Amino acid sequence: MEYKTEQELFWASSFGNDYILRNQDLKVLASSMSLFTKILNGTSKVSSFLELGCNIGINLKALKHLNPEAELSGVEINSEAVEELKKWGGAKVYHNSILEYKVDYKRDFVFTRGVLIHINPDYLNLVYELMYESSNKYICIAEYYNPSPVEIDYRGNSEKLFKRDFAGEMMNKYPDLNLVNYGFVYHKDNNFPQDDITWFLLSKN
Repeated sequence: MEYKTEQELFWASSFGNDYILRNQDLKVLASSMSLFTKILNGTSKVSSFLELGCNIGINLKALKHLNPEAELSGVEINSEAVEELKKWGGAKVYHNSILEYKVDYKRDFVFTRGVLIHINPDYLNLVYELMYESSNKYICIAEYYNPSPVEIDYRGNSEKLFKRDFAGEMMNKYPDLNLVNYGFVYHKDNNFPQDDITWFLLSKN
């Protein structure tokens, strides 16, 4: 598989494999269920989900517990993560870079969680368009937030993590998107900690 950016190669290779090992704890699943319970409270009649950058499917597994009848799909670049997802068997898996994924049909709820922060900023508009075109109801962005674009060191690696106002940029790009709700989950939460994630739930008119 050929990649447009060094960030894609970074996640498709050994660093992405190591990430899998750090995210197999049941506590991570419980925290994801708590997060999506909050987010889904702002939705209605959601029967299909698409996650861009789903890794081994922790978020999809959480959604399966919360909405057992829903159709689940995920796009993932890392081959080892894809194999884990296939073993689980609870979601349709697209083994592809987000930048190469083509919309086959729309889902009710399209989301990223901790993925846009790792996309090369030059290609963010492409991903925004993909999220918009993939959704017929809701878009959820759960990422590190910063009011202006900034790059920070990521585990000793440069140009691999970028913070900005992703949701604000999407709403500016697509005026028919409405902000339904938003929230923050703290890494020292007493019950269900997250990695200082700020989430935004958007709906399409």
